[in-house]
Amino acid sequence: MEDAFEARRFRTAAAHYLAGRPDYAPRLIRRVVELCGVRREHRVMDLGCGPGLLAVAFAPFVREVVGVDPEPEMLRVAAARGAPANVGWIEGGSYDLGPRFGRFFLVVMGRSFHWMDRADTLRRMDAMIEPGGAVVLFDDTHPNVPDNAWRRPWREVIERYAGGDPARGRSQSPEWMRHEAFLLDSAFAELEELSVIERRRVAVETLIDRVLSTSTTSEARLGARAHDLVREIRDLMAGIAPEGSVTEVIATSALIARRPG
Repeated sequence: MEDAFEARRFRTAAAHYLAGRPDYAPRLIRRVVELCGVRREHRVMDLGCGPGLLAVAFAPFVREVVGVDPEPEMLRVAAARGAPANVGWIEGGSYDLGPRFGRFFLVVMGRSFHWMDRADTLRRMDAMIEPGGAVVLFDDTHPNVPDNAWRRPWREVIERYAGGDPARGRSQSPEWMRHEAFLLDSAFAELEELSVIERRRVAVETLIDRVLSTSTTSEARLGARAHDLVREIRDLMAGIAPEGSVTEVIATSALIARRPG
């Protein structure tokens, strides 16, 4: 069994999440909708929704989206952003999943599955997801291309502040088991992966928010050292991007897991 989510890890990160985290490509969302056969009458759960990036993205395609997150501040930010009328928010986590939530066609997660007891979560979702439905895990990566050269020194600064976080150490250790292993041992063992690669222009201030939006380098974890981290990032980027922005190439991806057959 994996460790439970550490309460309030994202309390201060919530304010920076919407401004800093990269959006999932709209083209990727549309492809997931098409491939999974999502229809207007369906319900979608965004589990570990944060401020609702996926919840809002799926709202135009379905009857209802329910965003679920254990951090009250994330839900406050989500509600304040002005989501569509068919999106609602519930405070809770994977251990709360059960019949009271009703049935869903899709359960989507963006960078949140690693915080959960993954085997237990998949068992719970098997009882909640309709026949023909799916679990979809969203992520983003940065390919090793010249446009992303600035990321190496940027990451080096971050690494000096992120060290010593036990949760981060677990997920980066050689023993860490990938999500695919849990999915292949679950009811949702038929896997398919999609990726959309885009070139985007990103402001340095957005990158500052991105750093502060992660639990490892959040103000809640670093305390006064967060100000030192921000200062170092700004000094670094002043030399790399004196005009105040950089180009990044980003791949947003979706791992679709369905019941075989």
